[in-house]
Amino acid sequence: MLDIGYSELLLIAVVALLVIGPKELPNALRQIGRMTGKARAMTRHLRSGFDEMMRQAELEEMEKQWKEHNRKIMDSAPMTSDLAFDTPAPSGNGAADTGTGEAPRAGAAGPAPPTEPRP
Repeated sequence: MLDIGYSELLLIAVVALLVIGPKELPNALRQIGRMTGKARAMTRHLRSGFDEMMRQAELEEMEKQWKEHNRKIMDSAPMTSDLAFDTPAPSGNGAADTGTGEAPRAGAAGPAPPTEPRP
């Protein structure tokens, strides 16, 4: 990344020792360490926020694609209201077929026959 070799680091250490002095050098290195730690934490936070925004954008895009695909499927399938429901044909045993495999209950054999109005 910064392509600094051992000779450059040694030169920086010697200059820092001469300029700052041996007494203040540990405090200066500690301050530099804290500043680089804060800088790394800020870049990590920024990167994680950026990654989260990218994930959210990808999820929204996939959700759009899924909704479009679902809409296409729903448009190609017939609606249940479009299907004509006929009354079930009577089974061979003379009882009305309820479609559930149960025997018909009393009064559940079907609609009552029409009656004529009384005068």
